[in-house]
Amino acid sequence: MSNQTPHVGLFIPCYVDQFYPNVGIASLELLEKLGCKVSYPQNQTCCGQPLANSGYERDTIGSSEHFIKTFGEFDYVVAPSGSCIMHVKEHFPPEFLDQNAYKELQGKVYELTEFITDVLKAEIKGKFPHRIGYHSSCHGLRGLRLGASTELNVSPFNKAKQLLQGLDGLDWVELTRKDECCGFGGTFAVSEEALSVQMGKDRLADHLEKDVEILTGGDMSCIMHLQGISSRNKQPLKFMHIAEILNQAIQ
Repeated sequence: MSNQTPHVGLFIPCYVDQFYPNVGIASLELLEKLGCKVSYPQNQTCCGQPLANSGYERDTIGSSEHFIKTFGEFDYVVAPSGSCIMHVKEHFPPEFLDQNAYKELQGKVYELTEFITDVLKAEIKGKFPHRIGYHSSCHGLRGLRLGASTELNVSPFNKAKQLLQGLDGLDWVELTRKDECCGFGGTFAVSEEALSVQMGKDRLADHLEKDVEILTGGDMSCIMHLQGISSRNKQPLKFMHIAEILNQAIQ
């Protein structure tokens, strides 16, 4: 990265905007603490992922064109969501879009932890004395390669762990099935409710058996799913997005 301050367009997914606005605020504050100029375009909308995942790819043309126009001016586009970033990078309908504009956008769109480690190359120092279990969401892990999945013969790495392990007092818990799906899957949680809930219970059991204090991750959609199941079963777990942990730790 050059010495020039990068101008970041902050993309906040719908569910974060509506249900977890503190995650958006934490993301903005964290990026500013790390030396970025951050802007939040007021006219941003849904990226179109729910429609595309339901089989209505052509109905996302308008939202895709709007996204490219809205965020095209920035040096980078960053979001606290591997799922939405994966959709923007890989699942816009390219045959209906300005190819050059879309290709340029694809080269500067990043998930938050990916941006901090790969672009800013920042080592975060701070204090967060808690026992942490990390949920690796499927889109981030297997789509964006934010970590090494166990089915591949590759050297272990995890970009979230790389950031969190520098915090004093933080105890990173190694889970038994560290890259297992939580069962959310967006519309899958609606169409296959019973299966989705059971997968979530299995995922939570791994954290509970390891005496995890705070379950964190890079996608609030997955965390929302797990938090809902945990709350209904009155389980002793707390939930935070990784942006909230990092932002709080370096204050």
